[in-house]
Amino acid sequence: MSFLETLLLGAIAGSTIYLGLPLGRVHWVGDRTRVALAMFSVGILTFIFMDVGSHAESIVAAALTSYKAHQSSLGPVVGLFLMLAIGFTLGTAGIASIERRLRPGATAPPILGGEHAARLTPQELAAYRDAESQARRRALQTGMTIAAAIGLHNFAEGLAIGVSAKTGAIALATVLVIGFSLHNATEGFGIVGPLGSIRPSWRWLLLAGLIGGAPTFIGTLVGYQVQSRALELAFYSLAGGAILYVVGEIWTGMRRYGHRTLGLCALSVGFLLGVATDLIIVLGGG
Repeated sequence: MSFLETLLLGAIAGSTIYLGLPLGRVHWVGDRTRVALAMFSVGILTFIFMDVGSHAESIVAAALTSYKAHQSSLGPVVGLFLMLAIGFTLGTAGIASIERRLRPGATAPPILGGEHAARLTPQELAAYRDAESQARRRALQTGMTIAAAIGLHNFAEGLAIGVSAKTGAIALATVLVIGFSLHNATEGFGIVGPLGSIRPSWRWLLLAGLIGGAPTFIGTLVGYQVQSRALELAFYSLAGGAILYVVGEIWTGMRRYGHRTLGLCALSVGFLLGVATDLIIVLGGG
């Protein structure tokens, strides 16, 4: 498969993230809808966390197997594990530290705002609107953090497409593109789900799609040129840590709305949808 054909496949796989993003422009109302959509996205993110964790662990395990077979030293195993630990820590505590610095100092209301601004004095109304503005900024920051975490995951997926095309496994590369395209379409829901009643601009959605989807294309480009398990591990570990942090943030934000059973059902649906799209890749031998 030629270089240009490979880049086209990577672009197709990455662009499908925009199929789910326009949902963020729909004016969703009601706590039940907010909880269901946000927890659906948590289900998708939970699957992605499981997926990247499995891939990262397999890279370290492969090095350990090589050591057990006396084919390599213990150094690569220790090095890869340290890379995994550093990447995962940067993805969790690192992002938490950055977001804490960016977060406004004033106490904000629930992440998705509220509808109780009536019957307030002018001073109280001004304070409430300021808090609403802070809540909106924080919600959009959370959504962009999700896009960045998904982008790290998609970069590693792009590497798989590029490597398969470079080695001449055209059928496998094609199946990977189909599977990743379907999977990336669900990731769009994962980005906008936690926004709830917050309605992002088209510019924000475009940027979120680029951050989340473009790494698939870039990963395809890199994978076609360079084959590095250490590079894959770095992005898998960063993605895993970031996704775990985001899941915790969304879960905490949704607890105040109640509807626990509905939320858990939506989480299950999102997780199973992620599994179903991944099985398409497995079915094709990816």
